[in-house]
Amino acid sequence: MMDIDDSKAPLLDHLIELRSRLLKCVYALVITGAVCFYFSEHLFAFLVQPLKEAFGDGGGRLVYTKLYEAFFVQVKVAFFGAFLLSFPIIANQLWAFVAPGLYAKEKKALLPFLVMTPVLFTMGAALAYYVVMPTAFHFFLQFQGNSGGLEVEALPSTDAYLTLVMQFILAFGISFLMPVLLMLLNRAGFVTRAQLIGLRRYMIVAAFILAAVLTPPDVVSQLMLAIPLLLLYEITIIAIWFTDRRQAKEAAAADPA
Repeated sequence: MMDIDDSKAPLLDHLIELRSRLLKCVYALVITGAVCFYFSEHLFAFLVQPLKEAFGDGGGRLVYTKLYEAFFVQVKVAFFGAFLLSFPIIANQLWAFVAPGLYAKEKKALLPFLVMTPVLFTMGAALAYYVVMPTAFHFFLQFQGNSGGLEVEALPSTDAYLTLVMQFILAFGISFLMPVLLMLLNRAGFVTRAQLIGLRRYMIVAAFILAAVLTPPDVVSQLMLAIPLLLLYEITIIAIWFTDRRQAKEAAAADPA
């Protein structure tokens, strides 16, 4: 008895289903985008909190140098919030489209990765917001003061600040998905635990290069991304060791001879 879904729909039916799934994703983006735009001021107030704390009580301000900049910042906040809020829906629609073509064993293997993706992304984004951004902003604002007889004051624009915040959150959120990618590659047979151990020294270099590309050009931010990446790499190697042991036990139980 086959455990794969008995779906032999013609190509046209698959295309119709794909269109339906994509439309649901678009609807999710539009609805969440409208909600986020309505609350865009509150969302931006949340995003600006680390900078406010770095400036201290009564200090600092944001400016905009173009008449339309403040409005488009609200639009960007809405799109950013819509992407984050609708991501679980989009992932669910993708899974619903792909799942019928998978065996039951494959579905069981992939489901944990589907669950862990938003969890790991949220962990990375939370690290960026609650730890990395306040530390980095305190570091950046240390350069205020008197320089050569002139007063140096930080006057970040709203658009530049939002772009920086989005860069931090996306960089850390996406980077924290590395364990999911490595575990999937291991399940597919492309990499083994021994190979990952052998690549450890190259991973150290790659982590710092990735951190230099994805974060602002300061050592503090780069270290705060590179070090968690290396820790996640080691945790992934340990997780693969556990899954290899479990698979070996299951294989031994299935073939006692």
